[in-house]
Amino acid sequence: MKIHREGYKYITYATLILIMVNAVCIYFFGDMFWPVILANVVVLPLWFWIIWFFRLPERVHTMSKRHVVAPADGKVVVIEETVETEYFKDKRLQISIFMSPLNVHVNRSPIPGEVKFLRYHPGKYLVAWHPKSSTENERTTIVIGNERYDILVRQIAGALARRICCYTFYGDKLTQNQEFGFIRFGSRVDVFLPAGTVPTVKIGDIVQGGVSILASDVEDHHPKLS
Repeated sequence: MKIHREGYKYITYATLILIMVNAVCIYFFGDMFWPVILANVVVLPLWFWIIWFFRLPERVHTMSKRHVVAPADGKVVVIEETVETEYFKDKRLQISIFMSPLNVHVNRSPIPGEVKFLRYHPGKYLVAWHPKSSTENERTTIVIGNERYDILVRQIAGALARRICCYTFYGDKLTQNQEFGFIRFGSRVDVFLPAGTVPTVKIGDIVQGGVSILASDVEDHHPKLS
């Protein structure tokens, strides 16, 4: 298991805090072990959690132009047809994945294609499962398209997630499952697919980014935007 580069700073800070807490306990309490043990009962779990949060596990990714692959780890919390108002401005199938603080937080491209639209929006920090988080929270919208269809992926900050990282730019060519971003400390990712798409997941399913399939054999009968 590797550690994601976004975690280096936080793991360093957590390690320094762990060392300082133990040093202070030893300085003030000398040979008394119980203060050191008590301090570590509090600090060590936090240190392990930070390392666990920024883990980057080795996986065999699903690679197929027929499939739309999950862009993130988490739980499917929304599957519904809705009007996407920012880019497509028509009816789309929305699939939303809630990423808890225990999930891997890497975001990957669900399909191969070109970045046709990218926009960052500052905003609120409502809990990620709130219905309005998709339009009112801090978020980044990315449209990826190929010769068959375009999809929209939206990174959404949550109550704990205060930093959305997006590594791609307008015009970039992405391979399927290529890492395009990271969201720190709990969040949500929305995927908007062409209307009429039949999902291969259901609400409550636990999905893995780069592995689980959200839909297959997608077709887009709407005129494409550029």
